[in-house]
Amino acid sequence: MRELLRSNDPTVIAFAKALLQGEDIGVFEMDVHMSALEGSVGILPRRLMVRAEDLFMAQAVLRDNDIEFQS
Repeated sequence: MRELLRSNDPTVIAFAKALLQGEDIGVFEMDVHMSALEGSVGILPRRLMVRAEDLFMAQAVLRDNDIEFQS
């Protein structure tokens, strides 16, 4: 698994997941339950992970939709 995206904004995460799933790219969201540890402040970013072989295509999907990703 490779990190594709890191964001504190839940709308960006949801939009990116929807785009990737629409292209049949498997995506796994990490750090979803960290808000319980931080007190629901939203300071810890969530991460989207994809398989290494899907990374290039996933980056292209996000780039086409003007979503900044980890490089």
